Amino acid sequence: MKNSTLIKLFILVVTISSCQTNPEVKQIKEGYVMSNKMLSTSSFTEVVSDQLKNELSFFGKITADNKKLIEVYPVVGGNVTKVFVELGDYVKKGQLLATIRSTEVAGYEKDLEDAKNDVIVKKNNYKVAQELFEGKLNAERDVIESKSEYEKALSQLNRIQETYRIYNMNKGAIYEVRAPMSGFIIEKKINEDMLLRNDRTDNIFDIAEINDVWAVANINETDINKVKVGIDAEVTTLTYPDKVFKGRLDKIFNVIDPETKAMKAIIKLNNANFILKPEMSATIKLSYKEDKQMLIVPSSAIIFDKSKNYVMVYKDRTHIDTRQIEVFRQVGDITYISAGLVKGEKIMTQNQLLVYDALND
Repeated sequence: MKNSTLIKLFILVVTISSCQTNPEVKQIKEGYVMSNKMLSTSSFTEVVSDQLKNELSFFGKITADNKKLIEVYPVVGGNVTKVFVELGDYVKKGQLLATIRSTEVAGYEKDLEDAKNDVIVKKNNYKVAQELFEGKLNAERDVIESKSEYEKALSQLNRIQETYRIYNMNKGAIYEVRAPMSGFIIEKKINEDMLLRNDRTDNIFDIAEINDVWAVANINETDINKVKVGIDAEVTTLTYPDKVFKGRLDKIFNVIDPETKAMKAIIKLNNANFILKPEMSATIKLSYKEDKQMLIVPSSAIIFDKSKNYVMVYKDRTHIDTRQIEVFRQVGDITYISAGLVKGEKIMTQNQLLVYDALND
């Protein structure tokens, strides 16, 4: 009787244990199903083919556009009495930058006074010659000569006055350095009380408009044959590492710099907010197309795990496959695929890592 009871008890325990394990087996067989919430927040894209791109990276710097840069030179030597601007200041055309007291200006001032006095004398002589001719006391030739001398004196005065206007000279032997254009002071080589030599040949200010700037790339000799005018360019700087400035290669200097052993190329960039400054270091990426078609996917769709690359291939909410792929090349936000995918397949571009973890834990 006791054995019969024990046997029944054992059968009951086995039956209960079997009933508890059945739901787990059923759940495994059903697999992963994407929820409505996950589906609504996910993004997908179709695998397509495109022309293969290559990308070259170079170091360079930001410079002012040479066409919008003026070097300011002093036309006289002397003592710098006042400097009104500093490096980085924005100035308007005609704005006073500095004043220089000069003996040369003093000489011009004397010439101006002499020219004014000469005009007065020659004008009076001409007037007297006319009156004498009207009174038949001299010949017409005397009148013509007096008129000629008067006109020469006027011409000389006009020349000196024009020199004053061009060189911004004032009384007191003062030479005014004024801005020839509007822009930023990007170089300054003058300070108060500095003595400037008459034979000075270097500039004292550089003024540049920087609403447009140049990114100058140093092209290695091995890459010269790959670089062409018009190809796409992306520029980043140390100051703004996460900001990409896009443009095209505008000009190539077909000369090798003997110091850097590189060829310079220029990318013109819009700089409306003046955030790019001349002499900033820059990394310049130039991309060009090759004569080959390959499958492409967004770089953000790729999952890198255990030294391999994967994407999540989506068919429907119950059929999502983890697919290993072979990456041929990544250019910016586009990755070229050499194996693992077929054109037209749909892959996940958002929430793919969550689905990957759910399927591969």
